[in-house]
Amino acid sequence: MNKILSLFDKQTVRSLLEKEVLPLYPDFKKIVSLTIKPYKKLIWTTTYHVVIAYRVVMAKVNGEEHRIEIVCSAHSHEAREHVFKVLNFLWNSGLSDGGIALPRPLFYNSEFNGTFYRAIEGKNLLNFIKSDNHEKVKSMVVQAADLFARLHALSLPADAQDIFVADNSLVRTVVPGRDLIVWEIGQRFREKYVHDIASFYDAFIKQEEEFFASTEKRWLIHGDAHPENIIAVGADKIGLIDFTDFCPADFARDLGAFMQQLEYKIKRNLQDVDFALAMKRLFLDAYLQAAGLPLDESLQRRLDLYYNWTAIRTATFWLLKHDCEPDKAEAVIALVKNNLNTNHHAQD
Repeated sequence: MNKILSLFDKQTVRSLLEKEVLPLYPDFKKIVSLTIKPYKKLIWTTTYHVVIAYRVVMAKVNGEEHRIEIVCSAHSHEAREHVFKVLNFLWNSGLSDGGIALPRPLFYNSEFNGTFYRAIEGKNLLNFIKSDNHEKVKSMVVQAADLFARLHALSLPADAQDIFVADNSLVRTVVPGRDLIVWEIGQRFREKYVHDIASFYDAFIKQEEEFFASTEKRWLIHGDAHPENIIAVGADKIGLIDFTDFCPADFARDLGAFMQQLEYKIKRNLQDVDFALAMKRLFLDAYLQAAGLPLDESLQRRLDLYYNWTAIRTATFWLLKHDCEPDKAEAVIALVKNNLNTNHHAQD
């Protein structure tokens, strides 16, 4: 039996949480109940990738009860301890002061290679896009711009090499990596998409390497900036989740990725080209103002790089998912080709 199945057993989980979590909340004496909700449940013979929510009710000495949601992110062979270290770093960085919510790191379990953290509760930006709530989308886009500006302004810790996964910092190696992507597409589709995907990646990698060769500067970035990872917490507070790809890299990667995904999600769900364009521009303008940066030629080129790279990651998702959808991938590939041939900018 795959050991990860233990994390779907209420008694096993209850014992684990009583041991690891209750000491972190001294006002509470016991766990009254818990329910288990899998967000991701990919389990094979010995390998796995799971994200599990535990909705826990805890009781104080006076009998007062309080509900929290604890999430476990566990993977059989990808690093997860670094997620716990990243959350610890961010929790102590001051980023959560002044209207930003972050998950609270609770503990890392080496047996399951799983990080447990207290979730932040609310609806993500994609939810408000799907419901066509323009005003809420606008306000969250501005909040997200400020959040990323504050994140990118953080100083790298002295022990950065012990916290962050180096592969996340490069287009060439960020999971699953350029070589594996090209190989898997070749296995599934022979030569049909291999040349395009390989050529795109090689151009992106070359441009990124040239920039990194020109400066020793690196910024702390989220690494997977998209609307599903931006959470509305209450009326005025915004939250950030999913720190698997967090790393020191070029801050333009977060910007280009977020702009591409924001546009893609709006067009896909609302078919509103004008609104998608307005939100991209609103995000970039708000970020530049918050960060106190000009949009110079260097930044523009890097925005375009990461915007197009993120689009190609979307195309490879459609190609490599179990029930692949090549038509959707082909539309994205054609769009990136046009962007590169016409020098189309990310915000246009």
